[in-house]
Amino acid sequence: MYTIGQVSALCGLPVSTLRYYDKEGLFPDLQRDSGIRKFEEKELEAIRVIECLKKSGLELRDIKRFMEWCTEGSATYPQRRALFLKQKEQVEGEIKRMNQVLDMIKFKCWYYEQAIQDGNEDRLQSIAPEEMPAEVRRANENAHQTAMSGK
Repeated sequence: MYTIGQVSALCGLPVSTLRYYDKEGLFPDLQRDSGIRKFEEKELEAIRVIECLKKSGLELRDIKRFMEWCTEGSATYPQRRALFLKQKEQVEGEIKRMNQVLDMIKFKCWYYEQAIQDGNEDRLQSIAPEEMPAEVRRANENAHQTAMSGK
């Protein structure tokens, strides 16, 4: 068993956040000894899931609903799976967007490295894609797909 301070240190969360989660009912089976919260492994796993869902963009009220489903048993497996499938799709979309951002940054790093070598941007402003290194060309194409698609 862990104290709230130990859980705070283990999970990198403020004690106030853990108290809030408890107040919101996210740890339905949390034990207390003389009013002191005692966390077990199942609460640590719940915190990992809560933080994962938060990072995936899920609102706390929806996380609370998920935790309620967990206490309702196996009848809610389909809802829980659907929630994770939806979050998986959202995270994959965000990864795609961030990869496009990263590709723009990679392209611009190359671009300005070339501009520094040349002393200006003249050659680069008229460079054909096939004159770029393959990796830079792919990054540039991917980065500009984002701008064109508006995603």
